[in-house]
Amino acid sequence: MDLRHLRYFVAVAEALSFTKGAEKLHLAQPSLTRQIRDLEDEIGVRLLDRTKQKVSLTDEGRAFLLDAKRVLSLAEEIVESVQHLSRREITALNIGYVANLFYDLLPVTLASFQRSYPTVSINLFDMTCGDQFHAIEDGRIDLGFVGLREAIEQRGLEFRSIASYNVVAALPKNHPVASKPMVKLKELEPMFFIGMSESSYPGYRDWLTGTCQRVGFSPRVLQDADIERTVIQSVAAGLGVALLPEQVKKLPHESVVFRPLKPAVETESCIAWKPGNPSTALKAYVEIVSELGRSMR
Repeated sequence: MDLRHLRYFVAVAEALSFTKGAEKLHLAQPSLTRQIRDLEDEIGVRLLDRTKQKVSLTDEGRAFLLDAKRVLSLAEEIVESVQHLSRREITALNIGYVANLFYDLLPVTLASFQRSYPTVSINLFDMTCGDQFHAIEDGRIDLGFVGLREAIEQRGLEFRSIASYNVVAALPKNHPVASKPMVKLKELEPMFFIGMSESSYPGYRDWLTGTCQRVGFSPRVLQDADIERTVIQSVAAGLGVALLPEQVKKLPHESVVFRPLKPAVETESCIAWKPGNPSTALKAYVEIVSELGRSMR
């Protein structure tokens, strides 16, 4: 069986007529009839019911039609992709990410992408989420690992959720609550919070407020920081506590401890890109990130 057989079958199945299918394919009807019969013989399944009055699909034929169209569509995408590469229409893929909140997906997905698209160069840019939004809108990067979906939706960008992470409380090491293996979120109500600035992490303040309000209080934010390292330093100095994704534990954190929360809190991680970006490399990378993200959850 080859793609030609699939095209022949789809033409007949959509028209429910060998005559109309042959006209569409510019084939002689007896030849088309023979090709469909050869296909059925090869796979050992009857796909079409034929009478003098009409042609109809069997149950197996209906299922086969959906899969055949999907395979033909994928084949067209593969041909278009390699044609673009041949014409050097794709030269680079520019990706933004947050280095201090290093995503486990990034190295895995880049390796997978380069195996499939070895001629496409990849450029990585360490940026805050806010800077990534501006770079996407300006066309300086194709895709960003930008975090919260609410901020993405407000900008009208395309996006996909790729992962979720547990949120931890960052506490001064000598604080009484830090001695507990798990912290109730409500216990943090009397304390000041160190937040992330709106310019660097759009949507963080709304997320923090909503998270705390779910257990009955509004957080008192002492200061906002532009980078995670400053948050950790402020917590270490005893200025307050912070709620951050668990990956932040990879940063140096002397005099700071991280504790899981009760009730558990999760934060979402999304990738985003500008609608209408024609890059075939971008589309391929989005699919790779989405697929590997599902397998790693």
